[in-house]
Amino acid sequence: MSTERTEQPEHTPCVTIDESAPAVVRLSTTVDAPLDTVWRLHTDIGAWPDWNPDVTRAALDGPLAPGATFRWLTHGLDITSTVLQLVPGARIVWGGPAQGIEGVHVWTFEEADGAVTVRTEESWSGAPVEASPELLEQALRDSLEQWLARLKERAERG
Repeated sequence: MSTERTEQPEHTPCVTIDESAPAVVRLSTTVDAPLDTVWRLHTDIGAWPDWNPDVTRAALDGPLAPGATFRWLTHGLDITSTVLQLVPGARIVWGGPAQGIEGVHVWTFEEADGAVTVRTEESWSGAPVEASPELLEQALRDSLEQWLARLKERAERG
């Protein structure tokens, strides 16, 4: 895993995706809503199923902070993720294993002119991905495109 510097507290290392992973997807969208609205919607993990039908259930264990874990079920995958980095209103990174796939997911949020640019990048590695990188990268891309579209739609609705 590589590191790079971004604006954040000095004691918080910047966590990035695994650039050498067999599946890497980067996407972004612009949301016409205030940053607070987009951030709250995205980080209210327990409410994900309310606006994202691909998430069957989600529950955060304790407060949202680095080291916190959350369990969620999406596309038939029962996932336990760990928050690796949190810069409130700007960046959240989580990762963890699911059925042999090791994922690292970075989300960044930047407000300008009344809109928010949401960027997401995710890497998948592990034996299942190595066996079928193109198929799993496309599945990841499709999932993230849907996530961004649903986040945008819900945030813009208010």
